[in-house]
Amino acid sequence: MRTELPPLHEPAGAQPAAGSAAPYYVPSGDEVEVFARCHAQGLAVMLKGPTGCGKTRFMEHMAWRLQRPLITISCHDDLSASDLVGRFLIRHDGTVWQDGPLTRAVREGALCYLDEVVEARQDTVVVLHPLTDHRRMLPIDKTGELLQATPGFGLVVSYNPGYQRMLKDLKPSTRQRFVALDFDFPPPDAEAQIVAQEGGVALGDARALVQLAVRLRALQDRGLAEVPSTRLLVAAAQLAAGGIELRRACYRAVVSPLSDEPALVGAMRDLVDATFV
Repeated sequence: MRTELPPLHEPAGAQPAAGSAAPYYVPSGDEVEVFARCHAQGLAVMLKGPTGCGKTRFMEHMAWRLQRPLITISCHDDLSASDLVGRFLIRHDGTVWQDGPLTRAVREGALCYLDEVVEARQDTVVVLHPLTDHRRMLPIDKTGELLQATPGFGLVVSYNPGYQRMLKDLKPSTRQRFVALDFDFPPPDAEAQIVAQEGGVALGDARALVQLAVRLRALQDRGLAEVPSTRLLVAAAQLAAGGIELRRACYRAVVSPLSDEPALVGAMRDLVDATFV
């Protein structure tokens, strides 16, 4: 039977708490509707897109819409299955089991968000598999428990395809367990609205920052490993809102984090100077 979703201004599940403010997010397509449908059907979701394009903010926004707790895990090379599931701890009064963040999310019916999942070891990623199909179970080998996901639990992973393909990628057997939502930097007008809202600057200054970002992103084919993200533009805007001249704010918050290569840094500083004459 097809489950009907409530209108998008009435999030699935419990209603937002009185007086709670939604994390600011500007949709670029149907990602809000598709994610809500996936959550209603118990489908795991993969967020694909460049660094700093809004994937984490989207998750914060959807957790608010769906009124679910959000547990975020930043993945890295040393992340083990025990880090996710849990481990026994030795205390003065004996040995106790401590749930990991994934287990807590399964028990509590929370959204579990694994950021940059391909950074984790492959044997760690395999732990997710029973939660991504019809079983929606988490086997805890060390305790012998077979934990059924509490209603409301959702599994979400993210990664940057452009960056990760040069290093490592998800196995096809893992990728096909997720519904994929593709993210990119917002269109210029929408990105300017975000920068103005989040950075606390006038819309005209936000538009200039976005214009700079468009120019800098064209340098990717000239050796720039990562292009300026919306997150960097917001940081520059926040510096400007705090009293730093906008050109200097761009040097510190946009240019310097992107590269140490003198030629690239010089080219980027020239673009800043041309944008903020």
